[in-house]
Amino acid sequence: MDEASCSPENFRFSPSVTEPDSTPESLDLEGDRLREECGVFGIFGHPDAAAITALGLHALQHRGQEAAGIVTFDGTRFYSERRLGLVGDHFSSASTINHLPGAVAIGHVRYSTTGETILRNVQPLFAELSSEDHNAGGFAVAHNGNLTNGLTLRSQLVREGAIYQSTSDTEVILHLVARSRKTRLVQRFIEAIGTIEGAYALVAISNKKLIGARDPLGIRPLVIGQLDGHYILASETCALDIIGARFIRDVENGEVVVISEKGIESLKPFPARPMRPCIFEYIYFARPDSIVQGKSVYAVRKAMGMELARESAVDADVIVPVPDSGVPAALGFSQQSGIPFELGIIRNHYVGRTFIQPTQTVRELGVRLKHSVNRSVVEGKRIVLLDDSIVRGTTSVKIVQMMREAGAREVHFRISSPPISYPDYYGIDTPEREKLLAATHSLEEMRAYIGSDSLAFLSVDGIYRAMGEPGRDPARPQFTDHCFTGDYPTPLTDVMGEARSQLSLLAEAS
Repeated sequence: MDEASCSPENFRFSPSVTEPDSTPESLDLEGDRLREECGVFGIFGHPDAAAITALGLHALQHRGQEAAGIVTFDGTRFYSERRLGLVGDHFSSASTINHLPGAVAIGHVRYSTTGETILRNVQPLFAELSSEDHNAGGFAVAHNGNLTNGLTLRSQLVREGAIYQSTSDTEVILHLVARSRKTRLVQRFIEAIGTIEGAYALVAISNKKLIGARDPLGIRPLVIGQLDGHYILASETCALDIIGARFIRDVENGEVVVISEKGIESLKPFPARPMRPCIFEYIYFARPDSIVQGKSVYAVRKAMGMELARESAVDADVIVPVPDSGVPAALGFSQQSGIPFELGIIRNHYVGRTFIQPTQTVRELGVRLKHSVNRSVVEGKRIVLLDDSIVRGTTSVKIVQMMREAGAREVHFRISSPPISYPDYYGIDTPEREKLLAATHSLEEMRAYIGSDSLAFLSVDGIYRAMGEPGRDPARPQFTDHCFTGDYPTPLTDVMGEARSQLSLLAEAS
């Protein structure tokens, strides 16, 4: 079989009305959501670099809640503090910040898309580098995104004698930098990222520089800011806002920025390519108050709701968002349709990601720990539930059931993005394709499974219109939208390698 025929879009699954498994031994309250990626932050030359980095990571906490880390440099030594858990649990005390002296710092918040949630995988990752002149010194790197050839490179490096300390694909970058024969660190860094494929926004520090880089398609975001004359790199503008920094510009796709005592230098070492930022930054990942590539995330989400109302009008009494991510789109749907917006679901913000239930009965009540119905809004009403996406569908089932138990006359489900039919390989933790509800069910089968009176998704062209485009241009897509279309914009080297291995095993078995 040739490579094209074993690409992900050519793996098909027959539609099925088999109910997905929704009764695990522990109910992960976020298990039916798209998992956040990671967030990165860096600052150069500020006397309170560690404290400012911690504040920036607070603002980026929505991008990863499993672990956080900060590495600093004081002109002589590097210092590292990496912890499992939330930023506020570890980096709010003066004692921790005092262990991170120096005017240069980078930080990272993590949700693991590759590698387990263990301390040795927590970023930033650090290594001592050697060179012919023995002046390379230390190097630390933090990464948002995912390498689609990380496993392939890792296997190759291990065969050549590399020893890994983590299971994170980010460590591949460290090894590539270390093995480069270039004389200058920036050159070694550029050579290393010229080898990797996939999506990345990187921040790194050496004993002289803060370096930022964005993948050639600009899939993952990275912005430049300035505070009191000191340059900052961050995943989102909301991290600049929290510290009172001024937004300068987005790092361009394929650009490497080098910040030192001389100022900021822009390098573009790779052939120019059209930008294709990830559409999910606007749908789900970025904070509503962030500006991504010049577009207000909040305004775009409202526009998605308005487009959805135009495409899938419904006669109803009230619009109810599934909090929190469904709120802006629900406001847009309400404004376009004229149907009143109400908070028919109240979210409990003090529930952790996972709650262990001792019995099946208690497990089935788990979703109510996070969402409770505002009965006065729902009872006797025809409601439109508005959410940003459906992944497995298990949480949607429970929410519809809660609406009916609260006395809703009709429950219409509207989703402000297209059906997610393909897995992601660029830093979003989506399930395997056979576990994506839209990949295995028709629209009517999804509606029947969820239990709503009607179900509609925003079209692919609709989401492009909400972004200010006339529609999707198949010859030159403006965004990375593979979860909806199966159009992966980069080689999937690791996936292809795994597919070829599976096909080889099948051939041997037959």
